[in-house]
Amino acid sequence: MTLFTRIINGEIPSYKVAEDDRYYAFLDINPLKKGHTLVIPKLPEPEADYIFDLDDDTLAGLMVFAKKVAAGIKAATDCKRVGVAVLGMEVNHVHVHLVPLDSEKDMLFTNPKLQLGADEMAEIANSIAQAIDPV
Repeated sequence: MTLFTRIINGEIPSYKVAEDDRYYAFLDINPLKKGHTLVIPKLPEPEADYIFDLDDDTLAGLMVFAKKVAAGIKAATDCKRVGVAVLGMEVNHVHVHLVPLDSEKDMLFTNPKLQLGADEMAEIANSIAQAIDPV
């Protein structure tokens, strides 16, 4: 069972941003920028670790869900854009990174990660969640 499956199951706490019956979005605990969010599928293949192994319906749904989350991130963080990256090397579970961008350099995964306290993470998650149209 992957770390992300344990988060979906509520075994490990997360800073949830959005959830429906098929997808889950939560703040990255090692963010590049405030609001850096991960979006993961829950079903039917919760532990697929390569995005292109997902069936077409799950892949399309993941991106539509990520689009709604990205709109919430943009509204809550007042960034210029929200970047999307699929690396898939950190955790063996499909995940999409949504990163608030003010410049292309904000998307460099070699940048130092932010260290944010629990209260600040909760506040960021709440502000994004409130800015998302119902998913």
